[in-house]
Amino acid sequence: MRYHDDEWGHPVTNDVRLFEKLCLEGFQAGLAWITILRKREHFRAAFAGFELERVAAFDDGDVQRLLADAGIVRHRGKIESTINNAGRALALRDEFGSIHAYVSQFRPGRTTRLMAHSELFATCPESVAMSKDLKRRGWSFVGPTTMYAFMQAMGLVNDHIEGCEREAP
Repeated sequence: MRYHDDEWGHPVTNDVRLFEKLCLEGFQAGLAWITILRKREHFRAAFAGFELERVAAFDDGDVQRLLADAGIVRHRGKIESTINNAGRALALRDEFGSIHAYVSQFRPGRTTRLMAHSELFATCPESVAMSKDLKRRGWSFVGPTTMYAFMQAMGLVNDHIEGCEREAP
């Protein structure tokens, strides 16, 4: 509840926090989000606070260190993806000025509020487009559903259902 009330769907513009959200959404694939939330502080410590330059410089020794860290999800593919994606995020920042500027171009046009949980979406055309573009740029663990969850988490879409106390205006 605290994540929903204080964080989920709130606009995020900081590149470090956006990169963290992208990474954690990738780690969440196939798992319950609560698992990731419970490990989030461990992830932050293990991945140098998700500072792009530091994570992009991780090497094989860091991969081994992370695989041995019981505080995080120890999935080689997701760990290597996070390191790879840090380098790709630096390239995005260089090209667009910020990660926020890049992801903002995929803001969905849908502005209506959801009436019920049965109307919840798993993807949208924009999350599909973002996923394809990131994959073209060499990113991994950025499928359309993962990108939609990221868009919800960082406030690019508002999927609070109508009547939710935290529904954004």
